[in-house]
Amino acid sequence: MENFNSLPQLADEEYVLTRETARRFFEDEVSPHYAEWEKRGYIDKDIWRKAGSQGLLCSMISEEYGGIDGNFLHAMVIVEEIARSECALPGIFTHSDIIVPYIARLGTAEQKKRWLPGCVSGDVISSIAITEPGAGSDMKGVKLRAKRDGSDWVLSGQKTFITNGWLADLVIVVANTSPDAGSKSKSLFLLDAKTKGFERGRLLEKVGQKAQDTAELFFDEVRLPAEAMLGEEGRGLQYLMQELPVERLLVGVWAQAIAEKVFERTVDYVFERKAFGQTIGNFQATKFTLSEVRTELEVGRSFLNDCVVRLLAGELTGETAAMAKYWLSDMQGRVIDRCLQLFGGYGYMWEYPVARAYADARAQRIYGGANEIMKEIISRGIQQRNAGEL
Repeated sequence: MENFNSLPQLADEEYVLTRETARRFFEDEVSPHYAEWEKRGYIDKDIWRKAGSQGLLCSMISEEYGGIDGNFLHAMVIVEEIARSECALPGIFTHSDIIVPYIARLGTAEQKKRWLPGCVSGDVISSIAITEPGAGSDMKGVKLRAKRDGSDWVLSGQKTFITNGWLADLVIVVANTSPDAGSKSKSLFLLDAKTKGFERGRLLEKVGQKAQDTAELFFDEVRLPAEAMLGEEGRGLQYLMQELPVERLLVGVWAQAIAEKVFERTVDYVFERKAFGQTIGNFQATKFTLSEVRTELEVGRSFLNDCVVRLLAGELTGETAAMAKYWLSDMQGRVIDRCLQLFGGYGYMWEYPVARAYADARAQRIYGGANEIMKEIISRGIQQRNAGEL
């Protein structure tokens, strides 16, 4: 097994134990069923409860609500082990480390008491409904409307490509509360999936990540009480922007770990597979490919580690997080493509993990903000610094 330049903190016993627990769980409880779930399009709900019982959900939530009061390193270790199990289930860390922290940070005491324990235990599965047919990376383009009716809010509209949407018990909905208010037009709502007027549409069939449920959601005059609003009215976009650096860094963690796992499998394969009287790993072309890929992975790991250190110190900027998301997801695609080539025809067969990884990886450059948007964010930083120097 290849050893990459891991953060020294991850050698601490606490993180080692978390990694070992996660590795056993995904090997024993998830991997054996994954092929079946891919065909069906979603995983068993019971797996969420089993993960919760092992402390593998919402690791950054405080002990008051059943969490382990961990930090980003706990989340990072769990994400890496999901990736290395070769089971593409980003909805698990989307729930744990992207969606639930909104409630922990913005929720009222009553909202936290109602939702957080279930999210930690796995009894409540969450999703966040941002994307619409006409609004993806452009969050300002969200059209779903929330109108006041007395003290209530009435939501109407639709969402699509929603991770965990098929199984979700709780949905954070991004809605227009003041359509003409510009950057202050959006608000967040907590919606119980049993609420009248809320319906799930199709379970969407994707190119990859086939076991991860992704769905359409419809809101037909969904009535919510005033206390369902999460945070303050009109600050939805601000809240989303504050959480995006962590989300984008998690996409980078996921990309790096998958690319490393694919490389490890490829090294094993090329030194077992024989052609023309020798293992294909002894051909110069193979050696050079492995050398180039190994170097890219080491560069990626070093950059990722630096970003994690910055995050832990409270110094990770949105611009740097965009760089991590863009570069690491692009690198993942390059690495898997080159590794698949070394498998020859077998690499194109779905039964081989490298084929599934190839299909699964493509979404990385789209969700969390398309990589073209990441480049736009980076370019704005360049322009701002240049303007400041003039």
